[in-house]
Amino acid sequence: MSVQTERTDTGTAAAPGVRKTDVTPPGDTGPARRRGGASAPYLLLLPALLATVILLGWPLVKNGVLSFQNLNPRQLILHLTEWRGFDNYTDVLSGSDFWKVVQRTVVFTAVNVALIMLLGTLVGLLLARLGKRMRLLLMLGLVLAWAMPVIAATTVYQWLFAQRFGVVNWLLAKAGWTSMADYNWFGTQLSTFSVITLLIVWQSIPFVAINLYAATTTIPKELYEAASIDGAGTWKSFTHVTFPFMRPFLWATTFLEVIWVFKAFPQIFAMNRGGPDRLTETLPIYAFVEGPGNQHYGMGAAISFLTILILLGLTAYYLRTVLKQEEDEL
Repeated sequence: MSVQTERTDTGTAAAPGVRKTDVTPPGDTGPARRRGGASAPYLLLLPALLATVILLGWPLVKNGVLSFQNLNPRQLILHLTEWRGFDNYTDVLSGSDFWKVVQRTVVFTAVNVALIMLLGTLVGLLLARLGKRMRLLLMLGLVLAWAMPVIAATTVYQWLFAQRFGVVNWLLAKAGWTSMADYNWFGTQLSTFSVITLLIVWQSIPFVAINLYAATTTIPKELYEAASIDGAGTWKSFTHVTFPFMRPFLWATTFLEVIWVFKAFPQIFAMNRGGPDRLTETLPIYAFVEGPGNQHYGMGAAISFLTILILLGLTAYYLRTVLKQEEDEL
């Protein structure tokens, strides 16, 4: 006859005919508890996912449905639903205005992002080299500029570049350019875009600078000491030590800035409503003017949906590039 006993000492050999069984530690409920622990992160994410679906997903679905309809004031008053199929998309894609706006948006985004990343990187590196007090003072100024409401900042820039009584024109006239005393900065496409670009770059530099300064704090100082011992100068230290550590931050920050500038709406619309002669309209402004502005809501929805698809394409390209970099590092 065999005897069944419970033992917890695995270091002692069992006697012949005696079988050992595992003892569940006190307070351990076994696989059920482990399954509950594994599902806990998903339960914590559930409220955020629900909020995203309600606040972003549902409007996106409604916008997609609206893009297939002919919705004008007449349909709104009579509560009619007229389906157009893909006619809204055909009208948009076959028109020359849409492709001009796309080209303008791409160039506008590229110029702004290039300036933002260049100046933001330089300010971030400057923060890393400043003393504690000067760094704190500069970061305070950056945070204040970053925290300023968009419409308030746009209004200030309108005042600065006003044709009459503008500070910029007054300073240029005092400096000897008397022809600029009454210059209309919002009278041409180039000058209007110049003011808008200055505004967007000024608003974006703090985010880039603080992010990249945070990246420099993760670099071990021993690497700089080793590079100095090997005779590396400032440029080689940057290219061989600083830049490799900053590369992931640069990629992520550049991607965020591309999205932020591409969909910039309040700065352009509040500055000059896409003027003069609709020459400074980017895709978000174009969608608003064609939709609520001209009361062709289906057409505006189609343009906005195409804008979302372009942003999704940029996101897919970014994720593919990041995953490829991770595979190369492995």
